[in-house]
Amino acid sequence: MYPKKFASVVDLFQKLPGVGAKTAERYAFDVLDWDKEDINRMITALIDMKEQIHTCEVCGNLAENTKCPVCEDTNRNHGIICVVQSPRDVIAMEKTNEFSGVYHVLNGVISTAKGILPEDINIQSLLNRINDTTKEVIIATNPTVEGETTALYLAKRLEKYPISVTRIAHGLPMGGHLDYADELTLIKALEGRKKME
Repeated sequence: MYPKKFASVVDLFQKLPGVGAKTAERYAFDVLDWDKEDINRMITALIDMKEQIHTCEVCGNLAENTKCPVCEDTNRNHGIICVVQSPRDVIAMEKTNEFSGVYHVLNGVISTAKGILPEDINIQSLLNRINDTTKEVIIATNPTVEGETTALYLAKRLEKYPISVTRIAHGLPMGGHLDYADELTLIKALEGRKKME
């Protein structure tokens, strides 16, 4: 139907999450209209990202240097560490503009069904980070079976440290309705309730 070179671009766009055949075709047609300079900039940006982005040696977040921008920031509270599953979660937390501590990215969760054990994710480096200045570790894994398993495992491993270990509250989203919520969400919403002031 399409020329082979065009079809190969469509196939590549379909590798992106949430991009089906129609969207991939639209992207390919759009790129076809780009001037050569924009195409070269895109190619260079993709190659640079692949070759120059790696994990932060401290927290496991995405970085261009040995440390990510959060770990390098001396204005942040390095005594509070928020543990998340992936770099995407760091971005989500940063968008709130509410958290001023630092992060620790596990780059996965414990899942015995998938053969992912504690030693397969970034847990040991978290334990190595804890020192006299560490006051709190906030566990912010997703409220899934794997996320809860990982949170419980981390809480157990952190018991021996003289720090506060907390878990982010889970429950109903803003604008959500009780009758649409599943039982686990309602249970978590009840557990995470707080006094109204």
